[in-house]
Amino acid sequence: MHWIPVGASLFASNIGSGHFIGLAGSGASSGIINGAYELNSLIVLIILGWYFVPVYTSSRVVTMPEYMCSRFEGQRIRIFLSFQALLLYIFTKISADLYAGSLFIKESLGWKGESGFYLSVLVLLIIACIFTIAGGLSAVIWTDFVQTILMLAGSLYLMVLAFVKVGGYESLLNKYSESEADANYSSYKLVDGNNVSCGAIDPNFMHFFRPIDDGSIPWTGYLGITISSIWYWCADQVIVQRTLSAKNISHAKAACLLAGYIKLLPLFLLVFPGMAARVLFKNEVGCSDPIVCKSICDEEGGCSNIAFIRLVLTLMPNGARGLMIAVMLAALMSSLTSIFNSASTIFTIDIWNRFRKDCSEIEQVIVGRCFVIFLVLISVLWMPLISFIGNAQLFIYIQAISAYLAPQVTVMFLMALFWKRMTESGAFWGLITGFVFGMLRLILEIIYSPPACGKEDTRPAFVILFVGNIHFLHYGTFLFFLTGIVIISVSLATDPIPEYKLNGLLYFTRNEPVEYSVSKSNLGKSKSSSHQEVPNALRMACCLKKQEKTMEPPSRKKTLSYEEHAKLLHENKCTKEILYIQAAFMAAACGFVSAFYF
Repeated sequence: MHWIPVGASLFASNIGSGHFIGLAGSGASSGIINGAYELNSLIVLIILGWYFVPVYTSSRVVTMPEYMCSRFEGQRIRIFLSFQALLLYIFTKISADLYAGSLFIKESLGWKGESGFYLSVLVLLIIACIFTIAGGLSAVIWTDFVQTILMLAGSLYLMVLAFVKVGGYESLLNKYSESEADANYSSYKLVDGNNVSCGAIDPNFMHFFRPIDDGSIPWTGYLGITISSIWYWCADQVIVQRTLSAKNISHAKAACLLAGYIKLLPLFLLVFPGMAARVLFKNEVGCSDPIVCKSICDEEGGCSNIAFIRLVLTLMPNGARGLMIAVMLAALMSSLTSIFNSASTIFTIDIWNRFRKDCSEIEQVIVGRCFVIFLVLISVLWMPLISFIGNAQLFIYIQAISAYLAPQVTVMFLMALFWKRMTESGAFWGLITGFVFGMLRLILEIIYSPPACGKEDTRPAFVILFVGNIHFLHYGTFLFFLTGIVIISVSLATDPIPEYKLNGLLYFTRNEPVEYSVSKSNLGKSKSSSHQEVPNALRMACCLKKQEKTMEPPSRKKTLSYEEHAKLLHENKCTKEILYIQAAFMAAACGFVSAFYF
């Protein structure tokens, strides 16, 4: 596809209702600091387009587990990556999207309490099921393209309204520094013998560079951000699949640049309006007393998550308000249906087919649909635990989960692309080690949730040391290096992979033709009538086409000639130079914004 819709789809796949609520909420609670994630994406998108995409294209793979299977010729890494991807779908995607969507519906309709929360979730699931059964969105990338335009236009309009309401940029900065909630909305803690509000404004709210003991993002945490971002942008199936749908490598690089330029906007379209919401609704959005917050938003840890919703419902006129809510819910539906389909595919192809090698198409579809139901149920049960991680801030919750489960995948992909001595055993045991330590931190954080502000910390000493005193980004960095050490140690202790098997699978061998599986067309295809025996109603419910099922013959290995392989990676010289200049310009823009708010 053309680079414009692909780039817009990359952005739309990343920015959903959870992002709108999470980023605006983080702006309301701690200033611009979490905009650093958005700026970091600009650099990582360049890494995706210039280093990862050429290797994925050269290796002729479609999925990330498939790449690892080709790289190491083993199935256990592929299966484990599929399992971990499903966990991440539950923890960060489905549950977070449902949580964000339910907040929109609850606040819009005035529903309160747990009954209102789960009723909102039920409404979202019913709509998502209708989308899925009807076949979903026929052209996901073009739909994302349209949604991107609508989301940006609506957010820009809301940003203008918010700035006008607070009196402009300078007025926003002055008023935000004084937007601490009133005493009857706040709880207090002792600091050096003085009572300090738990909702106090951080004096560094307009700076990206913060002290090492900062609770939001210390300056030492930026490596952890990059580690999580490389997993998200360079090794997550949803993102990479869209990039690989581009016409060629040049279009893929241009799409990454377009997505990167658009990623400059959320700092201004979401974070600053979130700060304006803190000014306009300081007692509701900035409350810190657990009892009061519970009465406002049904969360004891704080109500910053409602910042963006309050702006939409309060500042926008009726028509624009309805359109904005519709766009957000449409983006949510698109995200959920994409996740449902991806989860179904991962489970049936990478897991179920390992146990049922001869299962029919209808069996795969039914199993996939049933698994999606199971996945949704687990996600709904998980949603109440969001409050225990990230101090009830949705964006921090998502980033914390990523810091516990993504670093081991990041280091494995980086070493798979750049270190030929890496072996299957090293990759597998490194992945397992990182996963175990990541889950250990996650489980401890859930069991021993931090006390409310101003309350005594009664957690065991080892939990305070292991969880309370180690920032999640620092822990993610620890996981990254721990996994890397295990991979290197085990790889050096095992036999290396023959170099001829690495052709086209590493960045330094991307110009060498790679062997890949193709069907033996000269063997012909046999037909089966089993597909036609499926009842029409069941076929429609499962989104199956009415056609004969063909039995694919055995596969064989084929190697492209050097000329054919070179065409895959060919780039026009002029286009290549323009893309390099644009990449440098985008990196400079990232550096300028970062330095301006240093």
